[in-house]
Amino acid sequence: MKQPLIVLTGPTAVGKTALSIELAKALNGEIISADSMQVYRHMDIGSAKITKEEMDGVPHHLIDVLEPWKEFNVTRFQSMAKEAMKGIYSRGHVPIVTGGTGFYIQALAYDIDFTENEDHIGLRAELEQLAEEKGEVFLHQMLAEIDPESAEAIHANNAKRVIRAIEYYRLTGEKISEHNKREREKQSPYDLHYYVLNRDRKTLYERIDKRVDIMMEQGLLDEVNRLKAMGCTRDMVAMQGLGYKEMLDYLDGKISLEEAVYIIKRDTRHFAKRQLTWFKREKEVRFIEIEQFGADQKKILNWICNDYFGGRNEHGTE
Repeated sequence: MKQPLIVLTGPTAVGKTALSIELAKALNGEIISADSMQVYRHMDIGSAKITKEEMDGVPHHLIDVLEPWKEFNVTRFQSMAKEAMKGIYSRGHVPIVTGGTGFYIQALAYDIDFTENEDHIGLRAELEQLAEEKGEVFLHQMLAEIDPESAEAIHANNAKRVIRAIEYYRLTGEKISEHNKREREKQSPYDLHYYVLNRDRKTLYERIDKRVDIMMEQGLLDEVNRLKAMGCTRDMVAMQGLGYKEMLDYLDGKISLEEAVYIIKRDTRHFAKRQLTWFKREKEVRFIEIEQFGADQKKILNWICNDYFGGRNEHGTE
C-alpha cells in the first residue's frame, strides 16, 4: 500500500502558507518546504519566510537549514525531503509539501532521476571553460545541434543546465530531453494528492505588488545589506533570488531604489505566470480556484479534506 503524500502549491502570494497550516492541523501533518529560498538562513524578508508564530506549532522541514553560500539544487532538495519524509511516516503523520518550486515538487512526487553526473568533473570543467571563453550563446548553439528539444526548453543564460544537458549527451549518447521525458512518464510511488491554489489574475498581481511593498517596509534593503556584509555576492545561487539581486543592483549603484522595486514586482508577476504554466503541465493535479469558494479558507480546507478522504468531484468546486 502506497504511503500518502500531499502537495499544496500554487503561484507566489496566492495564499499557500496559512492554508497549509490549517491542513496540517486537520490531517495530523508535517510540512516540507519546497521553496528554493526559504531553505537559507538570514534570508527571511525577501523569501517571505514563514515565522515561528505563523507555524503555530506545526513541524516544518527544510526551512532555515543552509547558509546562503551553500548550493541548493533539485537533487539536494530531493534527498533532504526524502529524509524528512522517513521521520514523518515513522511518527504516523502525513507529509504535506508546500511551496512554489514546481521542479522540486515534481522531483519528489515522482521520484525523478535528474542524473547529476557529479563524477565527471573534468568534462564539466571543460564545458565551463568553453562558456567562459566563447560565451553562453555558443554553448547553447552546441546544445541545439545535439538536442534541439532541450535547447528550446533551456534558456541560453542558464549555463548550468545547458552544460548538464551537453554533459549528459557526451557521457551517455542519449539526449537529456529523452531521459527527462521517460522520467516524467513515471507513476508516483506515493498515494499522491496534488493541489494547486489559484486566484483571479488581477487579484493575484495586486497581492504580489502589496507583498513587495510590505517586504520593503519590513526592511528588505537592510537584509540584503547585512548579507552583503557577510560576504554574500551576486554569483551565489541564494543571491540570485527575486528581490535579492535587484537590491544588490541598487546597492551597487546600477539602478535607483524605485527601479529596483518596480523590477521586483514585474519579475515576480512574470514568475507567478511561469509557475502556473508549469503546474498546468503536470499530471494528477487538482486546481482549486479560490474565488469559486468565495475566498473562504474554511470551505477550501473542507473540500481538500473531503477530496483527500475520497470524496472526489471533477471541477475543483464544492
